[in-house]
Amino acid sequence: MKPHVIAVVGPTASGKTSLAIQIAHEIDGEIISADSRLVYKGFDIAAAKPTIEEREGISHYLIDIAEPEHDYSAGDWERDAKKAISEIISRGKTPIIAGGTGLYFRVLLEHYALPQAETNYELRKTLNLREKEDLLIELKNIDPVTYERVKDADKRRIVRALEIIDAIGKPLGEISIQKEPDYDVEWKMPVLTSREDLYEKINKRVDLMIEKGIVDETKSLLEKHGRIPNFVNTIGYKEILPYIDGECSLEEAADKLKQHTRNYAKRQLTWFRKNPNLKIEI
Repeated sequence: MKPHVIAVVGPTASGKTSLAIQIAHEIDGEIISADSRLVYKGFDIAAAKPTIEEREGISHYLIDIAEPEHDYSAGDWERDAKKAISEIISRGKTPIIAGGTGLYFRVLLEHYALPQAETNYELRKTLNLREKEDLLIELKNIDPVTYERVKDADKRRIVRALEIIDAIGKPLGEISIQKEPDYDVEWKMPVLTSREDLYEKINKRVDLMIEKGIVDETKSLLEKHGRIPNFVNTIGYKEILPYIDGECSLEEAADKLKQHTRNYAKRQLTWFRKNPNLKIEI
């Protein structure tokens, strides 16, 4: 029998953390974060990282494990998540994987085998200088199958796709990316009543981020790390930076952050709709 795990998925601000903690209390489980920004130290308010108090005594894994300078990949996360699952099961507890990064769930719990390729920093630097739309045009021309898979993703994933294609010398659409899942997965998602309700929760979360001090957090990270890609490309910081630079008002920055977060939630829903085990009606 395959090891049993629970997956708690959903868009940002939908209540995944609360649901995962509730389940952990009920079944004696421990939580593995599946969020590509919670891995970074110092990415707290912008990433809605649960505080020690909010974790309610439940052990959490893969939070605060990398410096922002390190490009922590989906392959890194898959390796570390498998290790955490084994550790949790060895203690007789149930692993709960909770988060909103769709690719993480796909490589760990679904049929997707992640192609392996070393990081090409020079190529990545060159690609990052180009506009997202230009990169999508190139990807569509050389690999239309992969284009369909990542066209709604953020720029980082598109750059990585082009980087892997360059490394393996052929379109990703021409190689097999199917595998047999390693786990027996029980899928769960917070109840989503409507798109409007989700957007209202997002707007309130952004207002709370401002109250909690996201501006000061952004200034602190800027001083410590500079304008490194993982910082300036993270939703929350990239909208506050223009305010710090004097290019817009705080209200304008907050409105932009709300808009970008709503757009991100739409992309997350697109990812999770592809999972036949989830029924999403909003």
